[in-house]
Amino acid sequence: MGGAVARAFAGAGARVFLTGWNLNSVQKVADEILAAGGSADVAQVDALNAMQIAQHIDNVLKKCGSVDISFNATATSVVQNIPLTEIAVDDFMNPLTQMLKTRFLTAIAAGKAMMTQGSGVILSLTATPGGIGYPYTAGFAPACSAIETFSANLAAELGFYGVRVVNIRSGGSPDSKVFKDAIDSEPESMAPIIRAMENDTMLKKLPQMADIANTAVFLVSDLAGKITGVTVDVTCGTTAGLNYRVGSDTFSGK
Repeated sequence: MGGAVARAFAGAGARVFLTGWNLNSVQKVADEILAAGGSADVAQVDALNAMQIAQHIDNVLKKCGSVDISFNATATSVVQNIPLTEIAVDDFMNPLTQMLKTRFLTAIAAGKAMMTQGSGVILSLTATPGGIGYPYTAGFAPACSAIETFSANLAAELGFYGVRVVNIRSGGSPDSKVFKDAIDSEPESMAPIIRAMENDTMLKKLPQMADIANTAVFLVSDLAGKITGVTVDVTCGTTAGLNYRVGSDTFSGK
């Protein structure tokens, strides 16, 4: 997902600074952006290391003079599909601790630079469990909720300085790596899971990575210049209401 958003930003004309712990995957995205005529730089940064993050922000400022967009798409290992009454406390707490910590560190480092320059957009990404009761999602659900609350609170504090903070809530994209890997390894068991997720949405489909990336491009643009402090729902309607019982024959008397 991070790569999809980075490619979309570059396609819209942004100079993209890609970071990651594993430079191989980051460099691959950068090469794709460069091959398409875009601009991309690569740096190895531990997104849980405050000193490395601050140094990276300083390097971007030296090269460009400003930090206009900050987007953290780091992945965290999550244990799910276990009832809350049975899950180990560490398995429950790890997503909360890791997901919120890295997003706090990167958002605050970027936010300080944006306060000085008087502009900027801090963007984050969560998922369906952040907005609705969702069983067996363990610590991932409260982690999403915490990120959304943090995003709103940070927006309230930084708005005075001309800085916007917005979160995107995704419904899970079947063309993303985590889904594709699962589908490739267990196609028979994943097929009904995907169908069930689609049926839980109002549109009876799931958002693709391009849908999330396009939303991100809009939210950081001047077209969304008055949008801040909110979570924009791109779940195809899952968090607005589970309507899987609604079908074409519901009101036809069948």
